[in-house]
Amino acid sequence: MNMLSRRGFLAASAAAICAAQMPRIAFAQGAAPISLAAATRTLDINGRAATVFGLAGPGGQGLILDPGQRFRVDLTNDLDVGTIIHWHGQIPPNAQDGVPDMPMPLLAPGETRSFDFETRPGTHWMHSHVPVQEMQLLAAPLIVRSAEDIAADRQEVVMFLHDFSFKAPEEVLAEISGGHAGGGHGAHAHHGGAQPMQGTLMGGTGAMPGMDHGAMGGMPMGQMSGMGGMMGMGGQMGGMAMDLNDYDWDAYLANDRTLSDPEVVQVERGGRIRLRVINAAAATVFWIDTGAAEARLVAVDGHAIQPLPGNRFGLAMGQRLDLEIELPSESSAWPILALREGARERTGLILATPGAEVRRVDAVAEAEAPAFDTDLAQEARLIAVDALPQRPVDRSQMLMLSGSMQPYVWTINGAVWGQHQPIIARSGERAVLSFHNMSMMGHPIHLHGHAFQVVSINGRPVTGALRDTVYVPPMSMVDVALDAGEAARWMLHCHHMPHLATGMMTEFAVSASV
Repeated sequence: MNMLSRRGFLAASAAAICAAQMPRIAFAQGAAPISLAAATRTLDINGRAATVFGLAGPGGQGLILDPGQRFRVDLTNDLDVGTIIHWHGQIPPNAQDGVPDMPMPLLAPGETRSFDFETRPGTHWMHSHVPVQEMQLLAAPLIVRSAEDIAADRQEVVMFLHDFSFKAPEEVLAEISGGHAGGGHGAHAHHGGAQPMQGTLMGGTGAMPGMDHGAMGGMPMGQMSGMGGMMGMGGQMGGMAMDLNDYDWDAYLANDRTLSDPEVVQVERGGRIRLRVINAAAATVFWIDTGAAEARLVAVDGHAIQPLPGNRFGLAMGQRLDLEIELPSESSAWPILALREGARERTGLILATPGAEVRRVDAVAEAEAPAFDTDLAQEARLIAVDALPQRPVDRSQMLMLSGSMQPYVWTINGAVWGQHQPIIARSGERAVLSFHNMSMMGHPIHLHGHAFQVVSINGRPVTGALRDTVYVPPMSMVDVALDAGEAARWMLHCHHMPHLATGMMTEFAVSASV
């Protein structure tokens, strides 16, 4: 490995939203709202200029709020297309949730919209709810610090992950849905298939017609139940291979950079780090590998869990994890890597003490990383610190997750968005949603407007983590419990953007309590 020469420590740790020091954006309550702009920006990706989107706040890409600080934001659309931003992990009033026409329309170019709601602490993010725009990197961290964060003697570092293509998102979606995307890592061969959807794909229009007939779509539930969690680490189950990746991206980014020129975060010898990792990728699951830096997983999706030691943890699209790292009392550099599941590509950043030798890390590993959590072993080890209070279940509903690579259509309960039947509940009810994945791809399922608790994995009760996005691997079952919130239409969808774009979305329709 060669020495990094392009940027030094001081430049690499400049005050930016994803840099080591994470400057606090301090606003007194009642002060002017924070200005946030959806705008274009240019990145240097492996020596090639790329024009992408972004969300620029006062301190750079993203926002950091202090404990108890309200989300008082004026969002301006500086793009030449309409857009709308979802505050992923927050629970605003439904009208501020950021989904096209549910109920608010897209922001027109030049338009400003104001937001004001109570924040929830933790590692969250914000992104366009138009899939092609999220694929153009219209996303950024949204960190709400807790009083404990302020009091703790530790350095905070954000690692914001993306997958990236120099091609237009519409072209990427066309290749994926047409079966010519080149995603050959542990995947089936894909040929032919459905035509891609066009337009915004999210505003309740343009839903792809037709029903899905996934590989397991006709299996009786009794037989299906016995198969949960039987997927091997190599992505095999019987004679069937799971589809790990359906697109080979041009680059994998950590804080907008690749390992050819990674961010180098200056740290202290023996320092304590809270690493906030956000998977903002469109279609890539990552393993986070801290290498020689031993870590403890202390939160997922912004919610505390009982600490779990280790140096490799995975997260699917839309998910977040917080790691506490205690560095050795020595001068050194510690790469923190994000490994693409089922493949050799990787990205990441480097923690380094002043004056330490920083060696180049190859963007391609010697061996493929395994498939992520095919047996839900990681999820089963997560235990919530603040579990939902015990109470009787008022309503239970099953959601079948299906789809196939050819034709490339993905469904919930056999229907694409626009042909869906809402999942219903009354405000205040304790509801259990049972996600049964009958397809050969994993699905990170995200519910707007609610936090839920994982309460059963493949039929086994657990006191699992509180989340807003749960990963359901192939041929597996995950049950989550929640208390239905504001009476409104809340989105419930897969956070794999090509799956979402081809219809894998429904709504959790909450009615007023009687």
